[in-house]
Amino acid sequence: MLATLSLAWGVLQLGRFLLSPLLPTIIADLGITEATAGVALALFQGIYAITQYPGGEFSDRWTRATLIVPGLVVLVLGFTTFGLAGGLAGFVLAAAVTGLGKGLFAIPSRALLSDLFVERRGRAMGLYAAGTDFGGLLASGVAILALTYATWRTPFVPVALLLVGLTLLFVHWSTEGYTVARPTLDATGTVRRLVASPAQRRTLVAFSLFYFMVGGFINFFPTFLIESKSFSQELASASFAIVFVVGLAIKPVAGDVSDRFSRESIAVVGLLVAAVALGILSFVQTPLLVYASIAVLALGYKMEFPLADTIIVDNAPDGGMGADLGAARALFLGANALGPAYVGITATYANYVVAFAGLAVCLLVAAGLLYWDL
Repeated sequence: MLATLSLAWGVLQLGRFLLSPLLPTIIADLGITEATAGVALALFQGIYAITQYPGGEFSDRWTRATLIVPGLVVLVLGFTTFGLAGGLAGFVLAAAVTGLGKGLFAIPSRALLSDLFVERRGRAMGLYAAGTDFGGLLASGVAILALTYATWRTPFVPVALLLVGLTLLFVHWSTEGYTVARPTLDATGTVRRLVASPAQRRTLVAFSLFYFMVGGFINFFPTFLIESKSFSQELASASFAIVFVVGLAIKPVAGDVSDRFSRESIAVVGLLVAAVALGILSFVQTPLLVYASIAVLALGYKMEFPLADTIIVDNAPDGGMGADLGAARALFLGANALGPAYVGITATYANYVVAFAGLAVCLLVAAGLLYWDL
């Protein structure tokens, strides 16, 4: 089950991260501005964000599989739409449908793994989160092939077909039934638990700032390299792969270490390392320094993903794990959805250096908030 869910997460992230290296071509093909592209990606992230909480709470009340399978089916529809629908309207529709499917899948799949791996929850979350980097690494290579031999739409239908296969595998391996009850939400009770203490509130704000940075960085990073560092599109895609190679290695390690030591302390170190590296990356032009900054940035910020999820799950009651994680991630990803719009608008009316330096400041503030409660 861990392998199936991690691979499904990796494949859907492959499809999602194809958008980043292909974004300059998409902008040119659709005849839109960077600001418009940023708003479209923000729509994707916004829908993904708002489905986190209901997906989590319903998976607590029904079963995890009742949400996971429909989520995978909607993802198949979304990636198929990216591959087949034309024009800006088709692109926006595909983004909306894919965001919905990802939101339905994300929390129940994490909650299921947390149910299965109580003692090694950090390690399981780390392996699952590494699916993001597995998918992102593949996306970098697939994007180069698509740009060289096909069109930007070509890779999305194969992604949808892979998800069909993984959906069938999950249905085969799952021992849960499928139950649908009355769709009511206890949003007030969930919010009260999440903001019960000043320390929890600071944690929520810190990881919201982190996710805001991720949303802006990951969507525009290849374009940033092209516009600010004079990289070719192919070299920018290859450099994008560095982020995922490092993340693939560091996430399971960070999750495993966090099972033995303070998760918050490890998170603070990662945020500080990432902030310094991103600040340097914003201003340097020497290729060697650019590559080194990318690697160190990835080392710092990639370790945050399993830590953020596990910190929330650790504090959740047994019957409300999905609801608490879903509500927290809805907040995080709401902030994440604003990141692309911020970078796109700032780059349009100022430049990418200003936009990325602002993201580095967000990481510093996040580190300070977490350090407050150590």
